[in-house]
Amino acid sequence: MRVYGVIGWKNSGKTSLMERLVAEITARGFSVSTVKHVHHDVDLDQPGKDTFRHRQAGAREVVLASKDRFALMVEHRGPEPDLSAVLARLSPVDLVLVEGYKRDSHRKVEVWRRETGHDLIQTGDPLVRAVATDATGLSLSVPVLDLNDTRAVADFILSEVGL
Repeated sequence: MRVYGVIGWKNSGKTSLMERLVAEITARGFSVSTVKHVHHDVDLDQPGKDTFRHRQAGAREVVLASKDRFALMVEHRGPEPDLSAVLARLSPVDLVLVEGYKRDSHRKVEVWRRETGHDLIQTGDPLVRAVATDATGLSLSVPVLDLNDTRAVADFILSEVGL
């Protein structure tokens, strides 16, 4: 599977870009899956529900299935899984877009906005292959893409992964 990352600091616009990229790339006929890394505890289940009770009883994996979708919840009860372990669980698709995992070893585009007050990640990470920004006058050693030009960002990523 081809994997490409979208990274950046909090409130830089990563999720908005991801949403637009998925729509743009799937509209071109490619299959896309996404991985979202979070730094806080997350639980898709609700206390008292059957699947929550299964997990509380000690089930390692619980599948919640309906006519429209299913969700697999895995209790790893240990260190956070690395990206390769997460990717290994996915069904084959043309492209997996990864939001976050900024320190992992896959190619990435950085979303950067001056108003967040953070330095660029790109200057210290050779795997950041472009910066998508709404800032003007930015001169970098990698392509600077217009954050609001989803088509151009998608073109760049698809070219990078050979699609």
